[in-house]
Order: sequence, then structure tokens, then C-alpha cells
Amino acid sequence: MEALAAPGAPTAVQDPLQIRDVHIADSLAGLEVPALRDARRIADLGSGAGLPGLVLAIELPQVEVVLVESVAKKCAWMRATIEGLGVDNARVACARAEKLTEEPFDVVTARALGALPVLCEYAAPLLRQGGALVAWKGAVDAREEADGLAAAAALGLAREELRPVTPYPGSERRTLHVFRKVAPTPAGYPRRPGMAAKRPLTAPVRRADR
Repeated sequence: MEALAAPGAPTAVQDPLQIRDVHIADSLAGLEVPALRDARRIADLGSGAGLPGLVLAIELPQVEVVLVESVAKKCAWMRATIEGLGVDNARVACARAEKLTEEPFDVVTARALGALPVLCEYAAPLLRQGGALVAWKGAVDAREEADGLAAAAALGLAREELRPVTPYPGSERRTLHVFRKVAPTPAGYPRRPGMAAKRPLTAPVRRADR
């Protein structure tokens, strides 16, 4: 909390009490998902200020957590914070998710990073068979949900759970979307950097009968 409240922290939330609810409690809510509690290797995409990845690394000292972030300034802040806190099970990968080269992960996490189809494309190639994507989301409309399910099916994922977060201040609309890797991800994914967001995989649009 002190690190996130300090000047220069890459977050707009500065009040310690808000940080406790908006960042710390929100990150820990992911531990409601069994796949996350049981993981041995986690990749946190778009980690930014280490959320939720650094919080999870502190809570799960037996787990290796790779904080994936493409902005150099944020990477530097996370490295300094990891060193200052003495968290030896977390490290920073300063790279885009599409360019990450690592051994497969048990779980990929993403918090407030993008639409569900984008997250599925980022995560699927990084997961081992049977691994899981856990995505922190606010309200998701019907179109995004349909696109997410279609993208998941195309990428070898299947939605396992949609879990509302146990209420705390600010969590009323928070949900955890859990996708399991059930088949190999086809060759060619992820596409080159930027394409997942620019041209996301979508569900076919059904025309109303005339």
C-alpha cells in the first residue's frame, strides 16, 4: 500500500484506503478461483503497477509470477518495488504479451486490460494444456460476451466459470471470467502486436429473420 501511495507510482489512486479496496482487495479476489490458488507459474499481463500480479506474488510465495508489461517506466517501477519489498518469487518481463517467450504457464491473469476476445488471444498461446485465464472485468455487455466465447472457441479455450466478486467497496459490478485451455491453440496466434485489439476475433452477427 505504501509503495502504491508513493509519488511516482503508476496509478491514479493515491489514497491508502482506496488503494486497499480498489487495488489490494480487488487483486486478492482472484484467490476465489481454485486454478489460481493451485498455480505454480503465473503470467500477469499488462501488469502496470503490479496488479494483480505483485499482490498475488506476495500472497503466494511458493508461486513464480512473471509481471508482463510493455511500458519501460512501469517496468522500472515494478522492478524497484520488487527489490524494495524483497519479493523473490516475482520478476518483470518488459515486453508485449504477443512477443513473450516463456515456458507455458499454469495461469494467465489480466486486470482491466482489454476486451475478452483480446485477452483470450493474448493468453491462449501462453497457457499449458489445462491451464486457465483469469480475467478481472467490470460490466460486460452481451456483444463482448459473445465475442469472447467465439474467440475462446477458436483459440482452444472454453469458459469454465463466471464468478461475481464478493462485495467490498467498489466491487459491486466486478466479475472474474475464467477460461480453461482445452485444446491446442492454432498456429498463427497470437497475431503480430496490435492486431488482437485492432481486429479482434468476433462472433458472427445473426441477421433478424424478415
